[in-house]
Amino acid sequence: MTLEEARRRANELRDLIRYHNYRYYVLDAPEISDAEYDRLLRELEELEERFPELKSPDSPTAQVGARPLGQPLGYLGQPLGYLEATFRPLRHPTRMYSLDNAFTLEEVRAFEERLERALGRKGPFAYAVEHKVDGLSVNLYYEEGILVWGATRGDGETGEEVTQNLLTIPTIPRRLKGVPERLEVRGEVYMPLEAFLRLNEELEEKGEKVFKNPRNAAAGSLRQKDPRITAGRGLRATFYALGLGLEESGLRTQLDLLHWLKEKGFPVEHGFARAYGAEGVEGVYQSWLRERRSLSFEADGVVVKLDELSLWRELGYTARAPRFAIAYKFPAEEKETQLLDVVFQVGRTGRVTPVGLLRPVFIEGSEVARVTLHNESYLEELDVRVGDWVLVHKAGGVIPEVLRVLKERRTGEEKPILWPEACPECGHRLVKEGKVHRCPNPLCPAKRFEALRHYASRKAMDIGGLGEKLIEKLLERGLVKDVADLYRLKEEDLLGLERMGEKSAQNLLRQIEESKGRGLERLLYALGLPGVGEVLARNLAARFRTMDRLLEASLEELLEVEEVGELTAKGILETLRNPAFRDLVRRLKEAGVEMEAKERGGEALKGLTFVLTGELSRPREEVKALLRRLGAKVTDAVSRKTGYLVVGEAPGSKLEKARALGVPTLTEEELYRLIAERTGKRPEFPSAS
Repeated sequence: MTLEEARRRANELRDLIRYHNYRYYVLDAPEISDAEYDRLLRELEELEERFPELKSPDSPTAQVGARPLGQPLGYLGQPLGYLEATFRPLRHPTRMYSLDNAFTLEEVRAFEERLERALGRKGPFAYAVEHKVDGLSVNLYYEEGILVWGATRGDGETGEEVTQNLLTIPTIPRRLKGVPERLEVRGEVYMPLEAFLRLNEELEEKGEKVFKNPRNAAAGSLRQKDPRITAGRGLRATFYALGLGLEESGLRTQLDLLHWLKEKGFPVEHGFARAYGAEGVEGVYQSWLRERRSLSFEADGVVVKLDELSLWRELGYTARAPRFAIAYKFPAEEKETQLLDVVFQVGRTGRVTPVGLLRPVFIEGSEVARVTLHNESYLEELDVRVGDWVLVHKAGGVIPEVLRVLKERRTGEEKPILWPEACPECGHRLVKEGKVHRCPNPLCPAKRFEALRHYASRKAMDIGGLGEKLIEKLLERGLVKDVADLYRLKEEDLLGLERMGEKSAQNLLRQIEESKGRGLERLLYALGLPGVGEVLARNLAARFRTMDRLLEASLEELLEVEEVGELTAKGILETLRNPAFRDLVRRLKEAGVEMEAKERGGEALKGLTFVLTGELSRPREEVKALLRRLGAKVTDAVSRKTGYLVVGEAPGSKLEKARALGVPTLTEEELYRLIAERTGKRPEFPSAS
């Protein structure tokens, strides 16, 4: 490549990167994946390294993020003018930086070699390794221990003031004691995966544009003009750094800093560990990569920092990043595959959802053959057609998602996606509410099927013998029409079904009977109230205690419940006031279904905090539910406040951290013995009997 060719390509890359910065940081509406963006930036860095004369102080390689709203912007050589300033620009007392990236162990070793050359001594060095939470970077500024303002990172020098919205996150401290007179505390605002799924479900119901990933959902939620909307989005924050005040704090290591933040009341909800040398970092990285799917938040890698803070001052910063830290990114598995067809599914509320059938492709440990296409707004924005080649990944390592359509591969044979006029399940004419297509037929078998399937699911009423095929048979025979009818089933009803013997029928009836005692929390989740997932069901049960009390709740009372926003509250209230729903509750009560919140085993484990690691003999969610029923708190990260770490087969880095902090460990069997000592009986698990 000649210098002139390199200059042309560098200019193209800079325009592209500025444009995508604008889409990502300003509009919260990215058009490409993080991995694609990283590839563009890496190509530009390599060009500037090969041709130093191309380096420029205004290159994206020397900048952080994008300018805040209200500042002049431009991309592809065209000025954008000024965007309306939603929040006032605010200059950070000390600059906020981004991180350089590593994608392989070789690049981590190269990072350590650069440290050795700069510091004039051989490694291995001690590192603090932390989860890289994929959220929105924020800066909190305190004077004399009082929070003055909070702002987004923006371009590193100037961000947007979002104080009122940050204060809707209940874990952010308003006042501090024993801190430097002027203090900046830096961290990440993120949206937990469950809150992300719930928000997108609400947006789908309204036919509105869904968020592509939790990071953009967090950014969009933090930039709401009405803080009440932000408050209902379930945002969380985690903190990991100091700007102003670091020198005065007297702290010696990054791990000391993280513990100091926790002692001052800041949430440090991401995992962290100490590692020695590049090989030690790789051990933590691989362990956390295996545990990635069990995290409650989206993590896209680990952050590696020299643990000794005095070395930070020696090394300093480049134009955009610290020299003492690097982000070691998780592999972003993105696969090209073909959209073979689109089918339409009918949910519990009658909403029709398009589902893409893909040419099967293996991504992050499992085969992906189906992907939700959400609603009409999503399809219009994506501009996808049957026969298109698409780029697919798993959001958060879990949820299959189409990143973009590979339009350059179109042949002209692709076909537009046409919405059906009639319900694909019952043939009733669909009604259109804005961008939402819905089946209004109350007797639609799909609505009944989905309601029964959800009610019987493990996290709801846990009727294990009631699988999809059996639900279909019960509906076909007219034996059940809704969930209350399950409790009217008799053995003779079941014996007439295909492959249903006497023992199978008795087992199913026993499981149905046992489901009556699951408690209000599980019942609320099972009934599929709009926007109510497991966490919200737990919060509602804790607040109202009985179904009768909940049925009489006002909008104001619902808004007082943690993680209930105005949209969710109105949806719940509308359902609670619905005569059909009240009749269903009445029939469930007459059948003997428990309508009160459980007392959580007499609070036998109250005051104890547990963390789980490794493979257990029971599903992890079952063990967590057991501990919560007994009054314990269950978290994802080990800290000094952790009571016990429960260790299964092939434990991850949490075990190493627990040992370093002196946190007691229990095998699964020892956990069950502890429960037996506290409650007088062992949990009723086959594996623990």
